[in-house]
Amino acid sequence: MPYIQSDGASLYYEEAGAGIPIVFAHEFSGDLWSWEKQIQHFSRRYRCIAFNARGYPPSDVPKQLSRYSHRHAVDDIAVVMRHLGVSKAHIIGCSMGSRTTLDFGLDYPRMALSLTMIGIGSGGDPRKKAAFKRDSEARARLYEQAGLAEVLKGLRTAANRVQLKHKNPRAWEDFGRRFMQHSAQGCANIIRRVQGRRVSLYSMSKPLQALKVPSHVIVGDEDQGAIDSGLFMKQVSPAVRLSVVPSTGHLVNLEEPDLMHRLTEDFFALVESNQWRPRGR
Repeated sequence: MPYIQSDGASLYYEEAGAGIPIVFAHEFSGDLWSWEKQIQHFSRRYRCIAFNARGYPPSDVPKQLSRYSHRHAVDDIAVVMRHLGVSKAHIIGCSMGSRTTLDFGLDYPRMALSLTMIGIGSGGDPRKKAAFKRDSEARARLYEQAGLAEVLKGLRTAANRVQLKHKNPRAWEDFGRRFMQHSAQGCANIIRRVQGRRVSLYSMSKPLQALKVPSHVIVGDEDQGAIDSGLFMKQVSPAVRLSVVPSTGHLVNLEEPDLMHRLTEDFFALVESNQWRPRGR
């Protein structure tokens, strides 16, 4: 099995295809296999690279909390790219991976051809920072004390996820099966050290205004947190284009893969032909 060493953790990765590279960053409740439909589609013309974040088997689940942070998550993308000899790539993320994708574009702009962010909505309202921290700790304890099966019960009724069940029951069951292969302790560590400590998206107006990497935010219209975040990013950043997918929840890449592929290919075509322009130019 292929692994890459990155600051105290072995990261499991897979790749397929040849051409301009795409690197995929998965959501909190998913893993690299969440991108299977995208890899099958895009690997016909692109070099597709996906890896499991630290804390997600078969990548390492470090015991030391110091091995988890949002900084690690961003830097791990750069480490994977350098190990594989990739100097520049399209970066695609979902949810937690979307926030990592955004910060990668801010911190490593020369390594990013473009940023595609599905369901970004991380950090919460800065006015509710204390409540967000309390909720994060409660979620982490739920993973540790109740386990993955109990957490999955809640995910199966979440308003922004249940659309997948209605649209594609087989994909819904596969999501649950994959989720049960995660590490409860790894998830708890990530909640505490990555999600719970990130700077709020809504306090990032200045870096978003200065963002130069072509960026595409994709949200489902039944994912309220992501809609609010997407509108905020669109209003603040000239580099952002926004696509809203109808009758769709949090996991656009699983719920509406064909539409997501078309939207992304159109965006890639603009970037690769040097026809993409920031708003106002």
